[in-house]
Amino acid sequence: MLVTGVLTPLWLPPPIKSNATKTTNPFQACIKPSKFYHSTCLSLKATAASASASSVGDTDLTEEPATKVKFQTSLSLPGCSSTLSLLGTGYREKRFAIVGVKVYAAGLYVDLSILDKLDAMKGKLDASLFDLIFQVPLEKSLQIVLVRDVDGKTFWDALDDAITPRIKSPTTIDESALSTFRSTFEKRALKKGTSIFLTWLNPTKMLVSVSTEGMPSGTDATIESSNVTLALFDVFFGGEPVSPSLKASVANGLATALK
Repeated sequence: MLVTGVLTPLWLPPPIKSNATKTTNPFQACIKPSKFYHSTCLSLKATAASASASSVGDTDLTEEPATKVKFQTSLSLPGCSSTLSLLGTGYREKRFAIVGVKVYAAGLYVDLSILDKLDAMKGKLDASLFDLIFQVPLEKSLQIVLVRDVDGKTFWDALDDAITPRIKSPTTIDESALSTFRSTFEKRALKKGTSIFLTWLNPTKMLVSVSTEGMPSGTDATIESSNVTLALFDVFFGGEPVSPSLKASVANGLATALK
């Protein structure tokens, strides 16, 4: 379901007030419901077999159909100790009257070790699945690819409007983390094609990388606040996600991999 509203920034939802056993072969029952899920299963299997196959030139690409943005099926990011694999993609669309405006595409990448932790969740696609994905202390990253130009300050203001209501009682640590986050975007021009990587190293620490061309060569900020990192995860995978298509795609990708 698409989020609508006159004053809502294009790339984020309205603020939401809220508090923020091992399988032998999880891929053996992968079926081929679509080209995307088939490629996802193959990507996960290949990455599990060879964690070193993660360079830009060696990986396959998966296209997000609504925006035509292509995502690598596996990648390595600055600050990460493991190769991450693509679980699902989606897009953000803002609707004005009868006209839908696409703002960005997004893809979630995870450390494949998370499949062992999620094995007990087979057949469940409720909120507890995404709660567990966040709480597991394994690396995961959300890649956002802009499909239109966005001013950095405007982007941050909208992001802040979405994060802040999700933090009931901000601490000084939270305020410091938000200040660091803000300074990363305020004076930056975010052009069409820019990639923003939000990488959770664990539930309390997140890296932010911004790249205008290809993969980032380093990190632009380190966010250390469990409240802020959780609030941001909730923006995309909570009860009212900014991109329902992304959340559904990730859930289906996990369900397929865990069969």
